[in-house]
Amino acid sequence: MRSFEDREKGFEAEFKRNQDLAFRVTARRNRLFGTWAAEKLGLPADQVEPYARTVVEADFEKPGDSDVIEKVQKDLGAKGIVMTEPQLRAELERAATEAKRQLMEK
Repeated sequence: MRSFEDREKGFEAEFKRNQDLAFRVTARRNRLFGTWAAEKLGLPADQVEPYARTVVEADFEKPGDSDVIEKVQKDLGAKGIVMTEPQLRAELERAATEAKRQLMEK
């Protein structure tokens, strides 16, 4: 019985680590996406990080990535920069790949 309990605890610990990693990847992805968008918007260097944080915070509005995409698309549109949802999703995917790479190097 003890080995079953140990395996169960091991699975629970692995699940927790995976959930934590997924959260960190998503937060970093959103920050990288926000940094990319800030550059597209032509924001000065001192406004890039605060803007990127607003993109990270936008992800808490509703489940999925649509809230992040909508925020960036709206902000770009306000500056006359037209980008389609598929273009933004491709950039978000690029940011996700970079976020995973950065976190795996730690």
